[in-house]
Amino acid sequence: MKKIGFIGAGNMATAIIKGLIAQNNGKADFISVFDVSDDKLRLMDKLGVNTCSGAAEVVEQSDITVLAVKPQNYPEALESLKSAVSEDKTFVSIAAGISIAYVQKLLGCKCPVVRVMPNTPLLLKKGASALCPSENISDDDKQTVYDMFAGSGVCEYITEDHMNEIISVNGSSPAYIYLFAKSMADYAQSKGIDYNTAINLICATLEGSAAMLRESGDNADVLIEKVSSKGGTTIAALEKLREHGFTEAIFDAMEACTKRAEELGK
Repeated sequence: MKKIGFIGAGNMATAIIKGLIAQNNGKADFISVFDVSDDKLRLMDKLGVNTCSGAAEVVEQSDITVLAVKPQNYPEALESLKSAVSEDKTFVSIAAGISIAYVQKLLGCKCPVVRVMPNTPLLLKKGASALCPSENISDDDKQTVYDMFAGSGVCEYITEDHMNEIISVNGSSPAYIYLFAKSMADYAQSKGIDYNTAINLICATLEGSAAMLRESGDNADVLIEKVSSKGGTTIAALEKLREHGFTEAIFDAMEACTKRAEELGK
């Protein structure tokens, strides 16, 4: 079994770690973790993983190391790993905008790197993750990293030239959907409908709509048409959304997300 390490033990790392433990029937001793927070390390202890006194120790003990720190902390974090790095060590980066070449440059080593953009529904095993492995990765490590994320949701391979753009598709997009759902629930509440009742119906509608997109065999345009009776209520709502530039607003929002990723990118 491959030994997996984590530099950082925040929400995303914890979700991945719990997924790995679940995939391995509760076994946790193949996982090593370091975080600057003692509180987070105590939580890791409770999960049964190996907690380390430093980041380099994690790399020394691991075949694959997940870099679960913020983009602005990469220079400092990766500098501390150099003494433990070699070309037979694989690294996984889950930070927005951080390129494979940048990770290799900071590590001072042409080691295999997998760039991943997961999203927060991973916490509920409903994640959507985009992966881009470097060319020098072994098939075994590539599969291990894929399984690491596929165990908590859906995975798709993406070329690196689209990794910044994919952030707007699956990485940041849960926030757009939450805003859409909140707006619907706020409208319902303004009309005297209980907020929680509305949210329950909205969540079920979102889940059902996703299932229709995935399983009905119809594309989005056909599904819209099937809900829209001529002269009916849905047509009235869609006309108002189009009047307010709904599609253009989504495009602009996603473009802004991509541009910010490029600004963060290295």
